[in-house]
Amino acid sequence: MNSGHPRPGGSPPRHLAERLPPFLFRVGLAPVLGGRLLLLHHTGRVTGRHYRTVLAVLDFDAPEGRWTVAAAGGDQADWYRNLRTHPKTVIQYGNHHHTVNARFPDAAESEAAGAVLTPPAAWRHCPRSRARSGLGGLALVVLEAAVGYRRPRGLARRRTR
Repeated sequence: MNSGHPRPGGSPPRHLAERLPPFLFRVGLAPVLGGRLLLLHHTGRVTGRHYRTVLAVLDFDAPEGRWTVAAAGGDQADWYRNLRTHPKTVIQYGNHHHTVNARFPDAAESEAAGAVLTPPAAWRHCPRSRARSGLGGLALVVLEAAVGYRRPRGLARRRTR
């Protein structure tokens, strides 16, 4: 019997869309996502539990080993707050894991990046996103590869956007 209340995890298609990317990373099919997503492994700031969050990559600089991502929920996103507490973490990009250090750009650097980078089209429909156009108001995070980074095979020596 339907009580008229939505399912706790959202509608079935939305629920499936939210669960599919982490599943693809887990079974080794991340290249199907086309290099636009990464899986962030982070530690809870209070509980110490390990979490995994799929994020859209705004910019990837292969030679430098640098990924730029943004919190659509601003600086109140849980993964963002967890990275503030524990900036050294691991990401999975494609089928490769990388140890990274999170860096949080200041306002001037974020504004400069906002002029060049464009958010994914899906963010226009995100109710928590503060920015409907451009990146103003979003919290940027730059994930820089730790010492010993090796560019994954198959990636050209170019910047992708």
